[in-house]
Amino acid sequence: MTSSLRLVPTLALAASALSVGPALAQAQANHDAMVKLATSAGCMTCHHIEPGAKGPDGLAPIGPAWRDVSAKYKGQKAAATQLTHTVLTGSNPYESHWKGKVSGLAMPPNAVAIKEPDAKKLVAWILGLEAGK
Repeated sequence: MTSSLRLVPTLALAASALSVGPALAQAQANHDAMVKLATSAGCMTCHHIEPGAKGPDGLAPIGPAWRDVSAKYKGQKAAATQLTHTVLTGSNPYESHWKGKVSGLAMPPNAVAIKEPDAKKLVAWILGLEAGK
């Protein structure tokens, strides 16, 4: 095998890595933007991204981890609409499907803290999170 033929797979691998690099950078930038949005809107006071994470006070989160939310709603067509509505208007403590899993029973309305277009972006990002990654 000539040295030029051995170089072809190496060049293909390098080209592949270069094409993936911008996509990874864009995904990281979006992740950072969504965490910043969630933090500024107060969402991170009650929620965490990773399951099992403790809050700054060492207590369990008030609301479910977003990777758990993503897993729970995976494949449900109306999930984005339903969750955006919950973010903006809050949830009913008597119908809490997270009861026993988190310390909070209801989500307060957040339309003052986050506007609908941003809530939609945040919910889409949350639903795109993979469980356990």
